[in-house]
Amino acid sequence: MNAVAEDSLLDIAELHAHYGKSHILHGVNLRVAHNEVVSLLGRNGSGRSTTMKAIMGLVAPSAGRIRLQGRELAGQRPYAICRAGIAYVPEEREVFANLTVDENLRMGEQAAPPGAHRWSVQDMFDYFPRLKERRNTRAGSMSGGEQQMLTMCRSLLGNPRVMLIDEPTEGLAPKIVAQVGECIRDMHRKGVSVLLVEQKLAIALKVSTRVCVMGHGRIVFEGTPQALASNEELVAQWLAV
Repeated sequence: MNAVAEDSLLDIAELHAHYGKSHILHGVNLRVAHNEVVSLLGRNGSGRSTTMKAIMGLVAPSAGRIRLQGRELAGQRPYAICRAGIAYVPEEREVFANLTVDENLRMGEQAAPPGAHRWSVQDMFDYFPRLKERRNTRAGSMSGGEQQMLTMCRSLLGNPRVMLIDEPTEGLAPKIVAQVGECIRDMHRKGVSVLLVEQKLAIALKVSTRVCVMGHGRIVFEGTPQALASNEELVAQWLAV
């Protein structure tokens, strides 16, 4: 057993999922270790977002297991998975539109696990000063970039063991992309593991400790960012557009 498996926090094995009669995930095997940032890469339609939704209980797995610190989560409801220690930041940037920034953040607060770093609203304002400026603004009137910041922060205030983040930099200005990247790196420094779906290869390689590439609903590569960057044939086959 390798070092990652020995220190496994989130363990996905032989995961299958369907949308109706369409078979989307074909036996996904994936591990996220304690204090690790794993990027899940691949072309659109490769199964990355479906993997995230299956972990979170938003898509019912048709086979396989999903374990957090040995506890089986496959088949549980999303709220139970959240309470177990997994947070999800969807690509759709879902916010409580009629609540203010401050109210959205307070909605996300939960107690931290024993011995874990406890995140505060002030931490969120330190990451994204724009949220502090707009703390009394209704979330529905904010820009897409501001809503992305807010969704990430609200999820982090739940003090999760693992953060699932789906396409956090899509459509964002370069300055906000840099802020999001720094937020992910600081999560890692403070002990939160991250599973990241990211279309921009340069960002993924910069923030990750390990990368996995998906193709046709399964993992086709797993290794270090350096190993992926040096494998031009694999990048061309599975990632180039």
